[in-house]
Amino acid sequence: MTALSVNLNKVALMRNTRHLGIPSVLRAAEICLQAGAQGITVHPRPDGRHIRADDVADLSALLRDWPDREFNIEGNPFHNLMDFVRLFKPHQATFVPDGEGQFTSDHGWSLGQDATRLRPLIEECHQLGVRVSLFMDADPDAMAAACACGADRVELYTEPYAQAHGGNAQAVQLALYAHSAQTAQAAGLGVNAGHDLNRANLPDFLRGVPNVLEVSIGHALIADALELGYAETVRAYLATCANANP
Repeated sequence: MTALSVNLNKVALMRNTRHLGIPSVLRAAEICLQAGAQGITVHPRPDGRHIRADDVADLSALLRDWPDREFNIEGNPFHNLMDFVRLFKPHQATFVPDGEGQFTSDHGWSLGQDATRLRPLIEECHQLGVRVSLFMDADPDAMAAACACGADRVELYTEPYAQAHGGNAQAVQLALYAHSAQTAQAAGLGVNAGHDLNRANLPDFLRGVPNVLEVSIGHALIADALELGYAETVRAYLATCANANP
């Protein structure tokens, strides 16, 4: 079954609007893990606008008590990501080509420009025992280059699919993502996916795109949790994954 990794950035963003320490990022992680989430994701940006360094430390310690779950740290390896990878050695590092002040992730790597700089950092992650996933647009022609860099997985950037969902372009987008996933898998890469996936569009995506190993979901999941609670929301997403992967 496709694994669910819960991105906790928006919990931290809400907490950071006051100085009360609530809502607790650590408590949110505990509840999500207890409800069955297979992993926790954070994206500590250089400006610390949501996840902070102490959150990463606390979550790394928490995940040691859940040896069957995974910790995924996202970020730009040319900014602050590698500091966290070296210190905490998460199960997975997702390399994302964000600018320092970027509002949110909105594109994948251009490996024609970035591959030479990425290779030694990917190799360093491997030496630390950390799996590397590259955040990539749904471009079948780019998957061989991702493999040549040494990546273990790609995370397909799914906002274009999410925007097309329910409209005339949905089938075209799904076909593109399916082709990208198949090309990546043929090159020996695992396939993750994330960005703007939610309970409405996730089932069609998982049925249309073969063998997705992990989805990382934050914004929509935390929005749902405001109404349903963390545990019920996680169970709903897990059911969606299970039903889409019979």
